[in-house]
Amino acid sequence: MRFQNSLFFSLIIGFLFSTACSSPEKETATLLIHGGPIYTVDAAQAMVEAVATKDNKILFAGSLAEAEVYKSDQTQIIDLEGKTMTPGLIEGHGHFMGLGYNELNLDLINTTSYQEIIDAVAEKVKTTEPGEWITGRGWHQSKWAGLPEDAVNGFQTHYKLSEVSPDNPVYLSHASGHAGFANAKAMEIAGIQLLPKDGIDKFEVEGGEVMRDAIGRPTGIFNERAQSLIWKHIPATTPEKDTQAFELAVVACHRNGITGFHDAGIGRETIALYDNMKAADKLKIRMYAMITGWDKELLDEWYKKGPSIDTDHLFTVRSIKLNCDGALGSRGAWLLEEYTDRPGHFGHETLPMEFVKETALNGLQNGFQVCAHAIGDRANQEILDRYEAAFTTLPDLSVDHRFRIEHAQHLHPDDIPRFAGLGVIPAMQAVHMSSDRPWAIDRLGEKRIKEGAYMWQDLLKSGIPIVNGTDVPVEPLNPIASFYASVSRKTLKGTPEGGYEPAQKMTREQALRSYTLDAAYGAFEENIKGSITAGKLADFTIYDQDLMKVPEDQILSTMIAMTIFDGEVVYTKNP
Repeated sequence: MRFQNSLFFSLIIGFLFSTACSSPEKETATLLIHGGPIYTVDAAQAMVEAVATKDNKILFAGSLAEAEVYKSDQTQIIDLEGKTMTPGLIEGHGHFMGLGYNELNLDLINTTSYQEIIDAVAEKVKTTEPGEWITGRGWHQSKWAGLPEDAVNGFQTHYKLSEVSPDNPVYLSHASGHAGFANAKAMEIAGIQLLPKDGIDKFEVEGGEVMRDAIGRPTGIFNERAQSLIWKHIPATTPEKDTQAFELAVVACHRNGITGFHDAGIGRETIALYDNMKAADKLKIRMYAMITGWDKELLDEWYKKGPSIDTDHLFTVRSIKLNCDGALGSRGAWLLEEYTDRPGHFGHETLPMEFVKETALNGLQNGFQVCAHAIGDRANQEILDRYEAAFTTLPDLSVDHRFRIEHAQHLHPDDIPRFAGLGVIPAMQAVHMSSDRPWAIDRLGEKRIKEGAYMWQDLLKSGIPIVNGTDVPVEPLNPIASFYASVSRKTLKGTPEGGYEPAQKMTREQALRSYTLDAAYGAFEENIKGSITAGKLADFTIYDQDLMKVPEDQILSTMIAMTIFDGEVVYTKNP
C-alpha cells in the first residue's frame, strides 16, 4: 500500500512537472502604469486601475492586482501619483509641416492688431538681407480689437507694412491659409500693378480675388486661389529646412499629448520626406496622410498603385484631400445666400464640383477615402450631392467608404441628417467655434448661425461620429483648448455665460472620444488605436489633473504631464 501511494505521488509530481515544462512562459510587461484615473474609451470597461504594456502593445488593462501578475524585475513602473491618463490623442485635421514651419517663420497667431504685424515685420527686417523674402502666418483681422481706418472689405491695406519693409518682399498668410497679405515689394515681383491703368481692375482670378480699393489699387490682400500669384515667386524650401521643420513639429506634438496626426493634404515632396524620416527612425508620430487633390498627376499615380497601409502603423496613405471652398474669416466660404456683411458676395467655389464627383468615383474604385474641405453651407451641400451620386453609381464599393467632409462648419438644416444617412464623417475642429463664433454671426446672421453652425450634438445624435482637432497652424495645436470648446461652447476667455448655442455642446465623454476612438475610426484605425484595450498600440496621454471631472472653468489650466508613444515615454513636463 505504501508502495502504491509512493508510485501515485510520483506520477502526480511527474505530470505536474511535465505540464509546467510544456506551458508557455508567462508574459511579462515592459511597462506598468497605475496610480491615477485611467479613462480607456472602451465600452467594455470605461475606467481601469492599471495598464501593462509589452514593447509597443497593450498587454492588459484592468485592476492593479491583475496587472501586477505581468510585472518582473525588468518592468518599468510609472506611478501616476493622481494624474489622469487617456488613450493617446489624435489630431484629426492639421497641417504637419505648417506646424513645423510656424516654429521657423513669423508666428502671428497671437497678434491682436495690425500694428503688431507691422512691428514683427520691422523687427525681422533688421536681421534679413535686402531682397530676401519674409514669410509668416497666423494673423486674423476679425480677432483684432479694431480695423485700420483705410480698411477695404474688412481687411487692412499694405501701405504701412510696405513702409517698414521697402527692400524685402513680404507675404503673410491668414490664419486660415485661405488668404494672404503682401507688401509692395512682393507685388512688384509678382507683376501686380500698384496703380490702375484702365479704370478699376479687380484682377479676378478663377476661384479667388486680388482685392483692390475704390480707385483700383491693390490692397495687398490675395484671397483663395489668387494667392498663387505670389506663392510662385517665393523661393522653395531646402531639404535641411524641411527636416528641421519636421523635427520641430514632432516635438510640438509630443509636448501637446498628440500621438497620431491626420495630415490634411500633402504633395509629392512631403510624402518623400515622411518616407525618409521613417527610414531614419525619426517618424515618432502616427501619420495618416491625405494626398493633395491639386496634383492630378500625383493622384493618377496613386490610383494605379493603390493605398499604402503601413504595417508598422507609422505612415499610411489612403485618402485624398480636396479643397472645395474658402474660409469664413476671409469670406471665401461658399454660401447658399450672400454674406450678411458683404452683400452680393457668396464666397468661392475653389474646385469644380465635377472634379469632386470624379474623385469620389476614383476613390471608391481604387480604395481611397475622400476628404473634402467645406466650410460654407453651399459647399457642404454640393459635396454631399457629389458623394451621394458616386455611392449610387457604385453601391457595392460604398459599403464602408468613410468619406469625410473636413470642417463642416456651416450646414443647411436639411443637410445635417444626410451625414449619417450617407455615412459621411464630419471632421470638425471645435476650437474654430471658440475663435470664430463672436464674429461669424456678422458673416452669416443670427438665423443661419443658430440653425446650422457648429452643429455637433445634432450630428452626434443623428448617429455619425465627429473627428476633432485644431487645423494647426490655423489654430494652436493645443488639444485642451479644443476639448474645452467642445464641452463649453465658449471662447477661450470663458464667454459668454452658458456658451454659444449650448444645446450643441458635447459631453466630456463625447469630446474625449472625438479625439481618440472616433478620430481613429475616421482613419480606419479603430482596431489598432483610440482606446486603452489589450492588443492595441501603447500610445497614452497623461494630464496633471482630471479633465473629465474638474470644474469647467479649470479645464483650460490642464497641462500635459507626459506623452507615451509606441510604449516609450517621449515627453515629460519639467516640474
